Amino acid sequence: MPLDATIARVTEAIEARSEGRRATYLDRMRRAADEGPRRAHLTCGNQAHAYAAMGQDQSALAEGRAPNLGIVTAYNDMLSAHQPFERFPQLIRDAARSAGGTAQVAGGVPAMCDGVTQGQVGMELSLFSRDVIALATGVSLSHNTFDAAVYLGVCDKIVPGLVIGAATFGYIPGIFLPAGPMTSGLPNDEKSKVRQRFAAGEIGRDELMKAEMQSYHGPGTCTFYGTANSNQMLMEIMGLHLPGASFVNPNTPLRDALTETGAKRALEITRLGNDYRPVCDILDAKAFVNGIVGLMATGGSTNLVLHLPAMARAAGIELELEDFEAISSVTPLMAKVYPNGLADVNHFHAAGGLQYLIGELLDAGLLHEDVHTVAGDGLSLYRQEPKLKDGAVTYQPAARDSQNDKILRPASDPFQKTGGLKQLEGNLGHGMMKTSAVDPSRHVIEAKARVFQDQAEVKEAFKAGEFTEDTIVVVRFQGPSANGMPELHSLTPTLAVLQDRGLKVALVTDGRMSGASGKVPSAIHVSPEAAKGGPLARLRDGDVVRVDAVAGTLTCLAEDFETREPVTADLSGNGHGVGRELFEAFRQNVGLASNGAAVVV
Repeated sequence: MPLDATIARVTEAIEARSEGRRATYLDRMRRAADEGPRRAHLTCGNQAHAYAAMGQDQSALAEGRAPNLGIVTAYNDMLSAHQPFERFPQLIRDAARSAGGTAQVAGGVPAMCDGVTQGQVGMELSLFSRDVIALATGVSLSHNTFDAAVYLGVCDKIVPGLVIGAATFGYIPGIFLPAGPMTSGLPNDEKSKVRQRFAAGEIGRDELMKAEMQSYHGPGTCTFYGTANSNQMLMEIMGLHLPGASFVNPNTPLRDALTETGAKRALEITRLGNDYRPVCDILDAKAFVNGIVGLMATGGSTNLVLHLPAMARAAGIELELEDFEAISSVTPLMAKVYPNGLADVNHFHAAGGLQYLIGELLDAGLLHEDVHTVAGDGLSLYRQEPKLKDGAVTYQPAARDSQNDKILRPASDPFQKTGGLKQLEGNLGHGMMKTSAVDPSRHVIEAKARVFQDQAEVKEAFKAGEFTEDTIVVVRFQGPSANGMPELHSLTPTLAVLQDRGLKVALVTDGRMSGASGKVPSAIHVSPEAAKGGPLARLRDGDVVRVDAVAGTLTCLAEDFETREPVTADLSGNGHGVGRELFEAFRQNVGLASNGAAVVV
């Protein structure tokens, strides 16, 4: 099947606008690679410090003839998704040693849990943690002793931050080794119903806590298809995972074998061997287009619309929001995973998962086949699924038919013909909406606005019974320079209750929503943000606002709207407490949400 004309056109446009930036980036990477293995430039004293604690690997490291892997880990045991990484360094070291190489933990990067900080002050550090992770990755690899790197990270900002760091050190190869999703617990739709009942005052905190603990019950990624699992899809379809690695449960024989195989593969693709595959060659425009196609086909997290432009810029690629909408317009939604459906990622994986989806998209001409990956050349390698035979990973062709068409459908007969991501533009600014989980009857809402300065005010108004008619809930001064652009996912149960009462409601904000948010229509990432004098700062209670995901517009209908002076807010309280003092420089220097809300790229 020839490549779809829109996919080809978008790719060519990205390559054209990126030509200068990409050329500069690749020139730097080639010159760094030409300097040869990193350790060759270290003094004996430098190296002695690096190898002093390496025991039986000291002589191999000192001789410098075998490749050395740097492990960059986001391990902590507060994140269920990252707790399994505690065992990975030893697995990687043993695997490297058995293949004639060595491995060292190069450094750690922070990994915060948005589930813990959701609705809390700590969430104001969440998006900025991506840039901190990129910086920490740079520090980890700055010792210059590594021939390749393996990156251990899963969740929301961690993978994007690691990718930015990996792209910056793009002259060395890198493989991302995931930990996998936790086993299925309380179904996500049941958990959501319990949250809504608690928000409505129908049950107590004891019942809510019981449901939450049944949902988040063990090691591994949360099982809904939010940002963490969207990250895993992205790393696989962009060629930075081994085929079939994304959704194998933690602490299983196949998971461990994939980790060991990934370590050995990282040794094979260094400049010391015959199959040199640096990250800079993998992360090209085609890889990023493939990633966006995967995001649309699976109904992935809106957070990736922030992360992908920042990740791409680190590799010399310039993405724009128009690229996302154009790709969405021709990409079929093939998966129904919560919040877009009732299934979780384990069900998705069992139904055929990414191997089936990638094969279908390739056959439909919606993915670039001619790409470089850590597994080899050509995305068709990712049609294969891993199996365990005699303790080793082997690959076989994946099933060509979905095992459950209520969860995963062919590209020719999808759940909907487009990916469900819509740009919104108008006199209120430039935002976006994920429509794949929103009932079509709610794609257009016109109602009076209620304007709030933070999410706590919305909840207080709800408890006071103030929402009695169709309402556009506006939460402004939530952008990156105002308070770090926290997720407003804790509003979802409240707004969902209003919907269930028969009201038409929508959220408009310069903040963002969780990857788990779904059925409430939400115009998010509105830019320019209110703190920069953006149009949201001119809205007043009672203004009629139209949120139109069909026409792609976001409009205030008040006749005098354009002539109003924007209001300002006292944001001094956002600068202290729970570490916010440390991020003032970030708030002052962060870029626009439409460009990824980044500081370091």
